Amino acid sequence: MKQLVARIHLWAGLVLGLQVVLWTASGVVMSWFHIDDVKGLPNVRAAAPAPIEAAGLIPLDAAIAAAAGAAGGAVEEIALKTFLGAPVFLARGPAGAVMIDAASGQVLSPLDEARALAAARADFAGAAPDAQAEWLEAAPVDYRGALPVWRVAMGDEAGTRLYVDPATGAILARRNDLWRFYDFFWMLHIMDYEGRTDFNNPLLKTAAAAGLVFALSGLVMVGMRLRTGRYGADARLAARALRGGRRGAGRRRGV
Repeated sequence: MKQLVARIHLWAGLVLGLQVVLWTASGVVMSWFHIDDVKGLPNVRAAAPAPIEAAGLIPLDAAIAAAAGAAGGAVEEIALKTFLGAPVFLARGPAGAVMIDAASGQVLSPLDEARALAAARADFAGAAPDAQAEWLEAAPVDYRGALPVWRVAMGDEAGTRLYVDPATGAILARRNDLWRFYDFFWMLHIMDYEGRTDFNNPLLKTAAAAGLVFALSGLVMVGMRLRTGRYGADARLAARALRGGRRGAGRRRGV
């Protein structure tokens, strides 16, 4: 029985050992940085809600018709808001979202490059004279949202990239060099090496189960040693060795 428990303890430790190091290292990294800095929140521009004047806006029925025609489906909800300081109608339906210029009736979705750049600059608190936009239809490593999407590199020292929804102009994700560094250790921590989002993946469950087996088998071994007096014998042997070492040191000093 003792050999079986010891063998289980050994193999559980071998399975778990490296991952414990990775859990500890990634935990240190993730606790070191403030989550607001990781998310890039200090670089988000605080914008007050802009007032909307009803005069000069197209009728609601016209906005619904334009949105339905652009989306190719029914409109389930529509709201009046502002985009880049101008009034727009944002309509949503089964086919997705469509943004309509509330003054002219022009369909703005999907946004062109100039409007995507303007949306990113409006959200970014810093200067971004060299910002560049790129249309993406495949997700890069640091983005896990809807596609297609505009990725705008702000050209700042933090390596900020903003992902802009081409339908609504909303900022879907904010990324920077610190986020990417943090995300790598987050991947190691949750053991999701593909999507980096699944906290219930089989690898993590296996490692967690191995940790539980390691702890329980260790407790069983401690109980067995206490019952047989093994720890007392080990302590007596250690005390004898310590006393012998002291006597030897005393004789050497006497010489």
